[in-house]
Amino acid sequence: MHIAIAGNIGSGKTTLTTMLANHYGWSPHFEAVDYNPYLEDYYKDIPRWSFALEVYFLKERFKDLLALASSEKTMILDRSIYEGVYVFTRNNYQMGNLSERDFETYMELFDQMTEIVRYPDLMIYLRASVSHLVMNIQRRGRDYEQSIPLDYLKNLNTLYEDFIYHKYRGKVLTIEVNDLDFQHQPEDFAGIIDKIDSQLFNLFPDEPVPSPSETN
Repeated sequence: MHIAIAGNIGSGKTTLTTMLANHYGWSPHFEAVDYNPYLEDYYKDIPRWSFALEVYFLKERFKDLLALASSEKTMILDRSIYEGVYVFTRNNYQMGNLSERDFETYMELFDQMTEIVRYPDLMIYLRASVSHLVMNIQRRGRDYEQSIPLDYLKNLNTLYEDFIYHKYRGKVLTIEVNDLDFQHQPEDFAGIIDKIDSQLFNLFPDEPVPSPSETN
């Protein structure tokens, strides 16, 4: 089985991936962030390093999918190859940070890769406001993230909404995280577990809401 966690920078993907892997005994695969050789340069000069950064991320995500295909374990990924393309790469292209030539080359490579992979069994989308994202980014204190412009996060949120609700064709569970602290509040994490169990194992199916005539 293949689970993916989707969400903007600072939405809690890595934390939730770790917690779900521990809870279910799944095998976690984390996005290449802390050791990505292009990331610090990217935030210093986005147009110069966008293509290299996006190709690196695409390569790493494709490696994860190849490992998934050859594994009998259930894997959980903290970002999918699909959002990497339809959110982050498209955002860089729309902002003028990728040339038409680079974007076409990238998309051709992506199309060839995804011909041999399948959708996740479930994508868990962590939906968060920009203010919530900024709070989490400041809290975790990665130096290279502190200079991320607010407009950049806003653009990503807009593209996430379009990706999840208009472009993605797989199964999605949306979690509104603005009012949750699943890392420190067990009841918040338990609520997420219940939703996942319902989607994957049908353990807690939603009960139908009775009509007015049935309640009289």
